[in-house]
Amino acid sequence: MTAPARDSSRLGVEARTDESALHTIRRGLALTPHALRGLWITLLLAVIATAGKVVVPIAVQAILDRGIIEPEVPDIAFVAGAAGLAAGVLLVTAVCNIVMNRRLFRLAETSLATLRTRAFRHIHDLSLLTQGTEQRGALVSRVTSDVDTVSQFMSFGGIMLVVMSMQLLLATAVMVFYSWPLALVVWLCYLPILLLMGTLQRRVRARFQHVRTQVGRMLGGVSEALVGSATVRAYGIEERTRSTQAARVREVRDAQFSVLRPQSASFFLSETADGLATAVVVVVGILLGTGALGLDLPGGDLTAGGVIAFVFLVSLFSQPVRMGIEMLMQAQNAVAGWRRVLGVLDTPADVADPGGAIDPHTGERGAPVPGARALPEGPLDIEIDALHYRYPTGPEVLHGLDVTLPARSRIAIVGETGSGKTTLAKLLTRMMDPASGEIRLGGVPLPLVPYSSLRSRVIMVPQEGFLFDTTVAENLRYGRPGASDEEMHRALDELGLGAWARELPEGLDTPVGQRGESLSAGERQLVALARAYLADPDVIVLDEATSAVDPAADVRLQQAIDGLARGRTTITIAHRLSTAERADGILVLDHGALVEHGTHAELVDLEDGIYAGLHRSWVAHRAQR
Repeated sequence: MTAPARDSSRLGVEARTDESALHTIRRGLALTPHALRGLWITLLLAVIATAGKVVVPIAVQAILDRGIIEPEVPDIAFVAGAAGLAAGVLLVTAVCNIVMNRRLFRLAETSLATLRTRAFRHIHDLSLLTQGTEQRGALVSRVTSDVDTVSQFMSFGGIMLVVMSMQLLLATAVMVFYSWPLALVVWLCYLPILLLMGTLQRRVRARFQHVRTQVGRMLGGVSEALVGSATVRAYGIEERTRSTQAARVREVRDAQFSVLRPQSASFFLSETADGLATAVVVVVGILLGTGALGLDLPGGDLTAGGVIAFVFLVSLFSQPVRMGIEMLMQAQNAVAGWRRVLGVLDTPADVADPGGAIDPHTGERGAPVPGARALPEGPLDIEIDALHYRYPTGPEVLHGLDVTLPARSRIAIVGETGSGKTTLAKLLTRMMDPASGEIRLGGVPLPLVPYSSLRSRVIMVPQEGFLFDTTVAENLRYGRPGASDEEMHRALDELGLGAWARELPEGLDTPVGQRGESLSAGERQLVALARAYLADPDVIVLDEATSAVDPAADVRLQQAIDGLARGRTTITIAHRLSTAERADGILVLDHGALVEHGTHAELVDLEDGIYAGLHRSWVAHRAQR
């Protein structure tokens, strides 16, 4: 069975950057349906909150004209009544604002939790090869900082754009009611900025996209430096590492500065328009009200209160323009973040679950692949048929491997560095799919085995056992969730590790630290082997677990491996030929080709054989030690 060819050189990093911002927002909202739940209630609250703001200029005009100027003596009762009514309306407006913001925050965070979860799950559905095209820290940034930019926009910016648009229309309507000539003057003052906004927003969008990319690179560098801190100190390259990271920080700073230029231009234009509109309204309003212009226009007979109210209306008009510019800038940042998250979700899961993969865009499990079926019960043999593999950016690394590995046999894979051993191990556990050819377990092609069956029956133990930052017991439970302490102790005793576990400072409750660094390399491997044993698989792939430990730990590890392999099909990448000597069969790889296959006794007798040569060199090296 052949995997579909695809270019995994990039993880959809800048996917679909040519699509419009509106289309990106629509796609993003489709992934977070919670954000639109009860939207009509939020909009109703926004309408009430917006309409309430108009009460101030109306109250000012009424108080001045009807309560102070028209009567011979100021009508205190009218003034107090109008002011009290205005205060009541503003109180209702404030309550609506509070309720609206609480709803927005809860809906936004609920929705974005869904988005984070989908992105995280989809990253895990991608092959190791595809994951490896981007730094781990940069991947983390897509589920954290990039989603945070969306959160900021959804919890405030998005609805504020709606509110400000309504406020702009409402302010315009009230201004037209008071004086359409003055309303036209105000719009003419703001017309240049509205015409330039499209161009400025396109520039801001491209620059925010660059900012998000640079932030991802910076976080990737931080993650790499922290994970490799021991190497950094061992080689004394702290200054070089700091210099590299400082350069990435500067790149983020410069990218942020590049956004400031169009932002500053937008804010300058809006402030200029605000000042110009206020000055023009005062001058033209007085001229119209006094008849100095000599024009008999409808709406031109403004009272003193009307002119002052109009000044308030200009402020009510200018506020949505200023805030709208700010929210549009925030929207462009959110669009850039959304695109990076969508870039992950748009990357096909090239090693998909045939049992029905979860669609990252809908969160729903799809239909199973036709012919998908669980592995048969009992021991599993392995058939490798015409297997080829090439990495996207390099030559073919495996060339037509053909071999059958009997059930419950112990197989060692031997070969020099670069011969394809680790690639074959990843293909056997379906961390990647071959370019062509097929691997069958118990007669079932690997691409047809649902993950629920494959991951419970086939386990890979890498050369460096990864441990999570919790206790020994919790790391063991990754092999069998819900395992009791008694079951774990029994498993450790069966592997010959019971005494070691009881000697730990806090027994199975001993914390292992980040990546298991509180334990020695050998102890980490012991936990990894015990975890695999608890999972009780039928096939185990071992990347030689004893290659980097001292001889004392080697003995204990080898005893554990023997217990783990008992009664199971075991494939071991053999860095030490002592492992190959104990195997039932040996596969010898050379430059991606299977050149020899047999038992130790058969292969060591081949005078010009590759394995015989490797074995002679290994024996001679041991004799010199």
